[in-house]
Amino acid sequence: MLFEDTYKTISARSEGIYKEKGSKFIAVAIPVLTENDVKDALAMLRKEYYDARHHCYAYILGFDKSAYRINDDGEPSGTAGRPIHGQLLSKDLTNTLVVVIRYFGGTKLGVSGLINAYKTATKEALEDAVILEKIVHDIYEISFDYLQMNDVMKLLKDENLHQFNQQFETTCRLQFSVRKNDSSRLYENMRKIENLKICFVRTE
Repeated sequence: MLFEDTYKTISARSEGIYKEKGSKFIAVAIPVLTENDVKDALAMLRKEYYDARHHCYAYILGFDKSAYRINDDGEPSGTAGRPIHGQLLSKDLTNTLVVVIRYFGGTKLGVSGLINAYKTATKEALEDAVILEKIVHDIYEISFDYLQMNDVMKLLKDENLHQFNQQFETTCRLQFSVRKNDSSRLYENMRKIENLKICFVRTE
């Protein structure tokens, strides 16, 4: 069975809102790639909504959804971050942060009321988002003698691969990206070219 080499994320910031008993819950969904992106987005929203009582959030990162975090920011444990995270999972999203900003209206909502509020606000924001399906790529670097240029370029052209960081001198060097599911086959084909060195750089 082939590796699942696509993932879903959102294209741009989107928002949703939920109100109950005077409390207002503003959900903001933001595309992110790294934990630094998350920190920057949280800092921006805390500044934008400086007078709110809570900034609760959840995020999922990585094409394989390998990193995630939930934060209740002072709300009772499990009432905010977890329902936000649950909505990200139900939409099968990654590289996405949702922050729900709460303005307290004076009436307590109770555990079930809070869970419903954070879940509904998040759902509204994600339903307003444009969802993209992206392909996972492996990045490789190859180095080869100038005499091998034609063989290498023909293979890259036949496979329609994106090339970058090219250096063409006595020894040539370049990087290319290949769809994850084509990676092993292409790697074996590259190794058939004499004096070519290939090394894996990263997956993205």
